[in-house]
Amino acid sequence: MTLLVDTSVWALALRRDAAMSEPEVQQRKDALLGADVVVTTGLVLQESLQGFSGPRDRAQIIERFAALPLLQPDRDDHVGAAELRNTCRKAGIPVGTIDALLAKLCIRHDLTLVSTDRDFKLAAKHCALRVWPSKATSRRK
Repeated sequence: MTLLVDTSVWALALRRDAAMSEPEVQQRKDALLGADVVVTTGLVLQESLQGFSGPRDRAQIIERFAALPLLQPDRDDHVGAAELRNTCRKAGIPVGTIDALLAKLCIRHDLTLVSTDRDFKLAAKHCALRVWPSKATSRRK
């Protein structure tokens, strides 16, 4: 499985005081240890860097992300993200601009999104987005 790990999961994983018991964080850890392929995008890198301060944290984040393949959105991704956001908005689901683009990148590249943001699960009911855990592996309701 190929995964795109959302900023919400990276933020938990990179915090020194965070409990590592969140299933999304464990999935990211397992994936990075070889269970799956993890990719990222500049938006997730940027959001991760914005959430931490200090040169040591910055260098550590840049180093960790350097090992991941970086997806570059193109014009069609932006157009598709706007359509996805509008579809979700009409259904009463709040999806931000960046989240819509992440969802569109996942759909285009056949990726599964790992996130703690519950809005992605709601959005997935209105588009082809796959959010971890998939229904086949989910034990939580």
